[in-house]
Amino acid sequence: MRIEDEIKQSKFKDPQIKAMLNIVFTANWWNAKTAAVMKPFGISPQQYNILRILRGSHPTKLSVLSIKERMLDKTPNTTRLVDKLLAKDLVGRKRCENDRRVVYISITEAGLQLLKEIDENVKEMDAKSSMDLTDEEAETLSRLLDKMRK
Repeated sequence: MRIEDEIKQSKFKDPQIKAMLNIVFTANWWNAKTAAVMKPFGISPQQYNILRILRGSHPTKLSVLSIKERMLDKTPNTTRLVDKLLAKDLVGRKRCENDRRVVYISITEAGLQLLKEIDENVKEMDAKSSMDLTDEEAETLSRLLDKMRK
């Protein structure tokens, strides 16, 4: 559906404003879809992002700072999100022996198993949401978004 129809606005100040509103609207739409997929598994999209980051580095442990740098949502509460994953035994924590201020986080077998369960649901959501874009269109969109952030 067109952004005009979604937000019930037919005129925009200029094409750049329309594009920006479309990006914000689409990001919120995508976040809501992702949250709905994560809800049955008892984790938030941000916690899912952390688990995926840790799976990507597995078996190497990452510092909380390193996780934060890699997150899609640069939230200031990364430690709190990690603590929630710790409480669910989805990640493990180990203090650095040389610097007690540094904490290393790793994904557990339970975390890896949960991601396997979630992967199929996410794959289905991705397929439904992006099937109208060709590979070339997706590359163009990605390139344009990168250009916008310069």
